[in-house]
Amino acid sequence: MRLSHWLPRSLSSRMVLLTLGTILLVQAATFASVSYYRKKYTEEVTVEFTATTIRTLRAALAEIPSIQRDEFVRQASQNQWHLWSRSLPSNASMEHRRPPRNPAPPPPGDIRHSLRTFVQALNLRLDDDTRVALSRGSEPRLYISLPYPPVSDIPPNREWLVIPLDRIAPPVATPMIAVWLSGMGLLLLLAAAFSWHITRPLTRLAKAADQLAAGQPQRVTPSGPSETRILGERFNAMLDTLAESSAVQRTLLAGLPHDLKGPLSRMWLRIEMVDDPTFKEGMLKDVQDMQRMVNQFIGFARGSDPGSYQFTRLRLNSWLDEQVSAWESAGSPVKLARMHPEALLIIGDKMALGRLLDNLITNALNHGEPPVEVSLDLVDGKALITVADHGPGISAERRTEALRPFSRLDDARTRTGSVGLGLALADSIARAHDGTLTLENASWGGLEVHISLPIMPPASHQNSAA
Repeated sequence: MRLSHWLPRSLSSRMVLLTLGTILLVQAATFASVSYYRKKYTEEVTVEFTATTIRTLRAALAEIPSIQRDEFVRQASQNQWHLWSRSLPSNASMEHRRPPRNPAPPPPGDIRHSLRTFVQALNLRLDDDTRVALSRGSEPRLYISLPYPPVSDIPPNREWLVIPLDRIAPPVATPMIAVWLSGMGLLLLLAAAFSWHITRPLTRLAKAADQLAAGQPQRVTPSGPSETRILGERFNAMLDTLAESSAVQRTLLAGLPHDLKGPLSRMWLRIEMVDDPTFKEGMLKDVQDMQRMVNQFIGFARGSDPGSYQFTRLRLNSWLDEQVSAWESAGSPVKLARMHPEALLIIGDKMALGRLLDNLITNALNHGEPPVEVSLDLVDGKALITVADHGPGISAERRTEALRPFSRLDDARTRTGSVGLGLALADSIARAHDGTLTLENASWGGLEVHISLPIMPPASHQNSAA
């Protein structure tokens, strides 16, 4: 399984994971290094220094009479150490070359856990009969043997220097662990804030890109590091270029047809003056195709201009019934197949939606086969207008191409004065109404065009106007 499968999806989460992982690795490497050098220091310096100190202490006590030794040790240690003139106590364990069998372990967190290795190394370093031991009971004690006389092996003649270990703090205390965990939490918060500061401009840019793809471009505010600032500035510059290009396109599409209207009108008049019926019929057909192209250019220019929309409340049921009735009264093979029983209210431009529906019906009549069936349903809380024909339909792999401007699927549909702007204009009008337009093939093989539009809540219907 790939590593990317285990990584979080968002960039901010990956940055937090990277920062935290780096911190943990550095901390682990630091602890390993400190532990290694601490062990080396204990083995090479501390053990040797302590062994020398024990030898010196033993030599000093050998010069003091045995009666005065205990008092001397108490005064020198401020009443913390004392001597035992007896054999090794039963609650002490000798840390020598061979550890005792089944020793009673000290309680958790006891200092003797940390001193065990040190005592073993110290016993190996001492080259005489001096031994060091740790207690086994609940109270931590350190025992150092001081034989007297040195050559005697009788246990009562051996003296033990007893050093309490209660006041020695463990190497890693609970407050230290709490401080370390608090530091790690603070570093994690800083990593999260740092990640959010870097990824926030990218998140805004991704949202702006989605809005641009939806036909609602919005500028971003450059922020964050220099790279994200530059990226935001470049995105805004791209929006300006696209807006300028779109304005030029709309001007071209609106101006060129307007300039062609005059010559077309004169051609109509001159054709009417021609006496040859065959020539006249052919010229009239050509002029009609040219007029249809000009009308498509004008409709696309208007439909792609957001400033030309006038949004009002619209009762979709009555509006759609009027539109289909107008086509039926003109003798076109268009019928209303299905109407949602409840009133559906939307916010839309009546004229723009009329161009959308007319383009779809005209497209179905020119490129499909009659009859053209129009229906209105409520699907997933949205109004769904369906325009279906009985033609050959469009293959799934070419439906995206069919929605592009100036796209004509010549191998599937005939040319009838079309420049390939009908579906593109309908898609642009649907997106301007926060809706969607999709193409599907019907069960009988024809093309179905679905227009999904958001509706207003039912409570808003009482004050609506058609």
